[in-house]
Amino acid sequence: MAVPLSGLGRKLVRDGFIDLEAAHNAAEAAKKQKQSFVYYIASQGMVDSHAIATVAAEEFGIPVFDLSVYDASIIDDEFVSKELVEKHQALPLFKRGTRLFIALSDPADLHALDEFKFNTGLNTEAVVADPIGLAEAIKSAFEGESDVGTGLDDLDDGLDDLDFEAIDEDGDNGGDGVDVDAADETPVVRFVNKVMLDAIRSGASDLHFEPYEKAYRVRFRTDGVLHEVARPPLNMSSRIAARLKVMSEMDISERRVPQDGRIKLKLSKTKAIDFRVNTCPTLFGEKICMRILDPSSAQMGIDMLGYEPFQKDLYMEALSFPQGMILVTGPTGSGKTVSLYTGLNILNTPERNISTAEDPVEINLEGINQVNVNTKVGLDFGVALKSFLRQDPDIIMVGEIRDLETGNVAIKAAQTGHMVMSTLHTNSAAETITRMINMGIAAFNLATTVNLIIAQRLGRRLCSSCKAEVEYPRDTLLAEGFLESDFDDAPQMYKAVGCSKCSNGYKGRVGIYEVVKLTPPLQKIIMEGGNSIEIAAKAKEEGFNDIRRSGLLKVLQGVTTLEEVNRVTKD
Repeated sequence: MAVPLSGLGRKLVRDGFIDLEAAHNAAEAAKKQKQSFVYYIASQGMVDSHAIATVAAEEFGIPVFDLSVYDASIIDDEFVSKELVEKHQALPLFKRGTRLFIALSDPADLHALDEFKFNTGLNTEAVVADPIGLAEAIKSAFEGESDVGTGLDDLDDGLDDLDFEAIDEDGDNGGDGVDVDAADETPVVRFVNKVMLDAIRSGASDLHFEPYEKAYRVRFRTDGVLHEVARPPLNMSSRIAARLKVMSEMDISERRVPQDGRIKLKLSKTKAIDFRVNTCPTLFGEKICMRILDPSSAQMGIDMLGYEPFQKDLYMEALSFPQGMILVTGPTGSGKTVSLYTGLNILNTPERNISTAEDPVEINLEGINQVNVNTKVGLDFGVALKSFLRQDPDIIMVGEIRDLETGNVAIKAAQTGHMVMSTLHTNSAAETITRMINMGIAAFNLATTVNLIIAQRLGRRLCSSCKAEVEYPRDTLLAEGFLESDFDDAPQMYKAVGCSKCSNGYKGRVGIYEVVKLTPPLQKIIMEGGNSIEIAAKAKEEGFNDIRRSGLLKVLQGVTTLEEVNRVTKD
């Protein structure tokens, strides 16, 4: 049974801010994550936070309160119960006579007002606040009172006592015999811990520790773009490297060859973040790259990824087939793993046996049998795939099709009653077909086995707080690839500005997709030996948008900028 929508939720649907199906899906996801519906849709970028507040104010005839100018010290502490505030995501603002004014993102939450009235003995009156601003104000109001179990806010006070755990993926005890004292210096420990926590707070996907001849720098990759965050003293280079290698159970005495490791940072009893660590010997020391693996990214839900409605329908249709192959393609860092994990989560039911072979396993998925490829002992994708076929599988996910053997075994599995999902590193759907043919896979097998190909990129999402309208000459837009029909509804485009809530005008990322179903005309071209240009032209004729067109649609929708689409889609 679908989770019922509040009055505000129904109003947002009626006004066209969100469609009904997406609203119900969001309500269900919000309930699972114990969040309010309006905060969930705002935090996921489904509806602008300020727009939610405006709609709520109009619907209930209540003023909007700007929490950015609110001073938490003006209200008596006796009226601010941390338990009630966090339970209802409602913040008492000020008292006038016997009335207590409370900021809510959804004024229909009468239960919250009644509880505050009962606990304070005052009549309560609601004012509207945007969901994101309200969450930040609540966080600020109780800063300094939380513990590690509730998040990251107070971890700075215990930077040298965090609960880190090394994960020995290969079982070879690479850290045996390590001289721990060489890396256990308090300033280094605190610096490394702080950098890791700052990376999590800022939403970074990767950390880079880089030694040079006369400098040492630390960079984060946030929203797909690297930026420098620190320049520690050059003489700390070897000690920082040693500390990170100890944490990930590497051999600190070995500096001549690359090493791999993994670290788990336990934030609470139910929340942990993994770091995948790799060292690379460079001219002036070891460069260390850490990939942040957040399990929550695998639970986003298909509505959060950025598919156009017809693209989402194509993906869901392909997932419903009992057999065949789904291929996801794109460069490193384009979100392929999240797309595959999202599909696997949809398919993950007690009735199905699902096995994956990954290099490495990035995120643990409950109920799915995940195998970590280990070429050192002969366990590659092909070997794992052959083993899966003797394990009575329903669905198989192969991390990447790299060679003819893996490709042929995957094709045979898809032809014999199994759903197979995998990735390749190509730039478009058409190039995926020609790449596999060049590997030596028969065109006939591809045409009759592959159900769907998804090519994708990740673009930065505009910050809703500071984006500004911009106009481009019509000729310029046509030259960029926009169609005459795009101007029928006088679309409004935006540019990045930048504010305290974002990074250079962008906050978060959105997927840009090319989703191609192999229709009979496309199958015919493939079997006749058509090249990637011919396949791409036929796909466009069949009504499938390429990545460039999908990116331009995101610009028309006000999700991102033309400059960002050019950055991620122009070859």
